[in-house]
Amino acid sequence: MVNPPMIKHPAILILGGTGEARDLAAKLSELPVRVITSLAGRTRKPADIPGEIHAGGFGGVAGLSRFLAVEDINLVVDATHPFAEKISRNAMLACAEWQVARLRLERPAWQPQPGDHWLHAASLEEAARLLPSLCKRPLITVGSNDFHFFRDVQGVEIFARMIEEPPFAERPPKCQLILERGPFDHTHEMALFSRHRIDLLVTKNSGGSMIDAKLDAARERGLPVLMIDRPVALPGPCATTATEALDWLKTKLDF
Repeated sequence: MVNPPMIKHPAILILGGTGEARDLAAKLSELPVRVITSLAGRTRKPADIPGEIHAGGFGGVAGLSRFLAVEDINLVVDATHPFAEKISRNAMLACAEWQVARLRLERPAWQPQPGDHWLHAASLEEAARLLPSLCKRPLITVGSNDFHFFRDVQGVEIFARMIEEPPFAERPPKCQLILERGPFDHTHEMALFSRHRIDLLVTKNSGGSMIDAKLDAARERGLPVLMIDRPVALPGPCATTATEALDWLKTKLDF
């Protein structure tokens, strides 16, 4: 008896680590495609994600190019964090080298609301330079991986909220860590600002459709926000939701 030929499904690589990436993987699980979600490995307990998982990095552009070739990837969706500049650029270059279509899936940026007092920094480096002239007791919420940008800040007492503790060498002279995992509600954020007498909030414009409790609380307390703007978007098609991304993929796959 002759065995029937194996059906080879199209392979889609999702560069993940966001809720949008997880949502897209779930939607794609209902289609006849092979889905691989790549995670940087920084999250110790990632949420359940349908499909295959690639944990850890690729080794730069060359490593990602090899992965595209070896795994015979047909399409790539870059659904990494809005501030994950390096992997996004690597994906753009690797996909161009192998002529693999790439889509950027990125949640909408936050926009200031009536009553907000936002100051803007173009980068983490600029935010650190501006800090001493703006406040005395800032709350910094940029995460442990980027906290080293503030290690040389002088003249302020920094309160920094993050999930995991950063190395001691990456902390500024006067710093108090607040180790906790969100999401946080409005009451929690109001109490935090009051307890530590926070006079400025420092955060990255991660964006999203949900109201962010810390921004809401800062508005209510009349606190300024030093908003770190997103990097300049790379060229190429972009979707803002998993549903939009799914429609793009279906078009490319003739589904």
